[in-house]
Amino acid sequence: MLTNENTVIGFIGTGVMGKSMASNLLQAGYPIIVYSRTKAKAKDLLENGAEWADSPMELAQKANVIITIVGYPSDVEEVYLGEKGIIPNGKENTYLIDMTTSTPTLAKTIYEAAKKKGMHALDAPVSGGDIGAREARLSIMIGGEKEDFQTVLPILKVLGTNIVYQGMPGAGQHTKMCNQIVIASQMIGVSEAIAYAVKSGLDPNNVLKSIESGAAGSWSLSNLAPKMISGDFEPGFYIKHFIKDMKIAIEEAGKMDMDTPGLELAVTLYKKLAEQGEEDSGTQALFKYWNLK
Repeated sequence: MLTNENTVIGFIGTGVMGKSMASNLLQAGYPIIVYSRTKAKAKDLLENGAEWADSPMELAQKANVIITIVGYPSDVEEVYLGEKGIIPNGKENTYLIDMTTSTPTLAKTIYEAAKKKGMHALDAPVSGGDIGAREARLSIMIGGEKEDFQTVLPILKVLGTNIVYQGMPGAGQHTKMCNQIVIASQMIGVSEAIAYAVKSGLDPNNVLKSIESGAAGSWSLSNLAPKMISGDFEPGFYIKHFIKDMKIAIEEAGKMDMDTPGLELAVTLYKKLAEQGEEDSGTQALFKYWNLK
């Protein structure tokens, strides 16, 4: 059994979400070793007791649970499978939890490579953005061996409140694709509705009072529409990463001979924003599309 006393958590990726997640683990009493390509992003964690590792290899040699939340599938592949990565250099019986939104295919590859080294790999992408990470109420979708999931569940409970085992390796990533498909169409609807309210002369804040608790209600409407209205486009989740997620979902759907017209419209609109220099804005910046036409 993993406890605070016999667990050393290695945490790779201290960006918008990862920093808060690692901080919550520190506050729960777990020893934390962190690595990030930009050390400055880990400054607060280091000041609060986390240990620094100079590479994934160094981190893997010290930790027996490793959590990653990085940018792209290529980053995941390098961190786990590269010459100086976690699996070639880690210890037997280490638990690997990748919380990046990545591809189901890569999740299965990592699982197989880890199994050969006597390690336990789970794909565990999350939803909830910077707010969910900060407040430790993420939704976490798990793929991998059920026994491994049960072993790391106490750690996951520090990070989220809606934690669901979905099935074998890759199932967590497939579930996250379902999540992103829903959000993609929601964001079009939310942005278009707020733009319509403004253009028709309504007070969008007042409109929000009427529609957010009815049939139109959603997390995006309640949490991101107010940011659109106030002109706050700081990233809780980057447009560039959302485009990456939508492309993965489109590719996976294609493998299943499934059309995704809503998703394809959303990625087209977000690509137009990225071309206008908005790739590092939050996903709520889709609202700007109506001013860029």
